[in-house]
Amino acid sequence: MTQTIFMVGARGAGKTTVGRALAQALGFGFIDTDLFMQQAAQMSVAEMVEQEGWLGFRRRETLALQDVTQPSTIVATGGGAILAEENRRFMQQHGTVIYLRSPARVLAQRLEESPDDTQRPTLTGRPIAEEMLEVLAAREALYQDAAHHVLDGTGDPQQVVAQILGVLQRETVK
Repeated sequence: MTQTIFMVGARGAGKTTVGRALAQALGFGFIDTDLFMQQAAQMSVAEMVEQEGWLGFRRRETLALQDVTQPSTIVATGGGAILAEENRRFMQQHGTVIYLRSPARVLAQRLEESPDDTQRPTLTGRPIAEEMLEVLAAREALYQDAAHHVLDGTGDPQQVVAQILGVLQRETVK
């Protein structure tokens, strides 16, 4: 198996942490689309949103997703990448999409434990726990729609990687 593996989920779901560990386990490359965009634009996500609005940021996100997709690569997407149907279809057609699913309270706790305002601008201006409830309510169906596999993202990163490896192994046996 050498196809691209896309990690989707809300902010704080562990896409980057689990994605890096999965890449190491598989001997794949790893790319975080938010970091890729920040390096290319020489701006933080917050600065991009401030200068171009969310619409401009989402356009950059779509281009970045297409630019970084290559065989034997794990791609950690931004939490909102699934908002565009174009992105959901692109990921489904060009690899395996894994949704790391966690409840809003877990996501909020993770974000509170490691805040990074320049990396993760607020979407609603509300307290993080309320924001995560609202974001998941709005996006859950889209994450499900995009995903080939939905996995519990609440465990230790190595446990989640082991789950993913099991799913991928079963997929190649089919």
